[in-house]
Amino acid sequence: MLPNETGARRGMVYLVGAGPGDPGLITVRGRELLDSCDAIVYDALANPTLLVGLDGERYDVGKRGGSTDSARQEEIGALLVRLAREGKRVVRLKGGDPFVFGRGSEEAQVLAEAGIPFEVVPGITAGIAAPAYAGIPVTHRGLSTSVTFVTGHEDPTKGAPTVDWDALARSGSTLVLYMGVRSLPRIVAALRSAGMGDETPAAAVQWGTHAAQRTLVATLATIERCVEEAELTAPVIFVIGAVAALRDEIAWFERRPLHGWRILVTRAQSPSSMLAKLLAEAGADVVEAPATRIEPLDPGRLRGAIFHLDAYDWIAFTSQNGVDLFWKVLHECGLDTRSLAALRVVAVGPATAEALMAHGIGVDVTPERFVAEGVLEALAERDDVRNARVLYVAAEGARDVLPNGLAELGARVDVVPIYRSVADAAAGAAMRAFVSDAGARTLVAFTSASAVRAYVDGVGHDAARTIGAASIGPTTSAAAREAGIEVRIEAPQSTIPALVEAVIANAHD
Repeated sequence: MLPNETGARRGMVYLVGAGPGDPGLITVRGRELLDSCDAIVYDALANPTLLVGLDGERYDVGKRGGSTDSARQEEIGALLVRLAREGKRVVRLKGGDPFVFGRGSEEAQVLAEAGIPFEVVPGITAGIAAPAYAGIPVTHRGLSTSVTFVTGHEDPTKGAPTVDWDALARSGSTLVLYMGVRSLPRIVAALRSAGMGDETPAAAVQWGTHAAQRTLVATLATIERCVEEAELTAPVIFVIGAVAALRDEIAWFERRPLHGWRILVTRAQSPSSMLAKLLAEAGADVVEAPATRIEPLDPGRLRGAIFHLDAYDWIAFTSQNGVDLFWKVLHECGLDTRSLAALRVVAVGPATAEALMAHGIGVDVTPERFVAEGVLEALAERDDVRNARVLYVAAEGARDVLPNGLAELGARVDVVPIYRSVADAAAGAAMRAFVSDAGARTLVAFTSASAVRAYVDGVGHDAARTIGAASIGPTTSAAAREAGIEVRIEAPQSTIPALVEAVIANAHD
């Protein structure tokens, strides 16, 4: 960033389109700016998931139609100017595209007048994305060769309208209406009066591209009644034209297997939650509220074991967290993967084995059942365990099934706890909100016994029993049942992909 004439750091504002709701639809440029900015000024329609893990200052300015909490446009402009003059790199995060009914051009004018440098980063507008997610193309050969975007705030019955509804009714163009719930009766009346046929297909897409998306298809004559009966409220995109009839043929988003399900993911916080990602890809509305966080223990005992690795024959890992923390301490000791060259390695499951392979370590034993009992079954078939010395890198409070079983096989085991799972108090409010809003198609997904305990502590014993659970395996299921939670689904293998497949297979009303 360049200094200004006084030598102070020069601020910059980026008018960034957040896309219509699905956080995966933000542009690469937009994501880069969010990750590096000093301040974020965001609208209500920008998906809050986009803000998770960001360090910049945050300013919520609302800007949702009909909201009394929204900041006035002149206040937003003044805020952007102030932050930039403080030398900050500011992302103005706007739903959809900043220049499509987003008033981004007005904010750009304010910045230009104040001499503030700015950049416009376009976004995917809801008028294209919401119909696409509903299975409605806005143009289609033989049906519509043009599309017109119209703001529903236009009142065709008052004053001198800027929209020529008569011309639009005759054009054959697909009409896409933004912000039109309250204006729908007037717009429909104007189009019918102009000669548009009552049987013209029409569609309404609420919360387009979100997991909560709802779509209804009607005709110009019936769309108003259908919207009222379905109790659709903003945000809604309306599509009027022959293309709306294609939804029955090419709808896809709402046909995903978990669409309509809300699932609370309680696994320990990580930079990227595979469980949440896979459930969302299957259509679920996923709420992430990590019930536990990983807290490293004093590494003194582990350092001692690392400096005497040559005394061990085996090393056992039962989690990715254990692998990652072990390697962190190994490097702090000035050592690397070569220190394990003479050891045989056992991993409790494929995810742990993959974590080891990422560090260049192949696994000698991975059991068919991804639990401690499965490890013991696999080791019992070998002839190099008796009298062997085993280093077991564990979580504090881990079950003693593995060390006790190894001792029964004749091995000498050193258990070295290197981390603990502790309840994440910050997740309590999110978990309680989820439970209070639970419906019939609601689940909580558990990947560990510690997550079960933290969930119960966070929402209370009585509330915890009101929602059924999906469990990653028998140990986790036992903890849930002990807490009085109904285990509706248990993964056949203790892996995240197997858990997701089990949820999909059992997702029926």
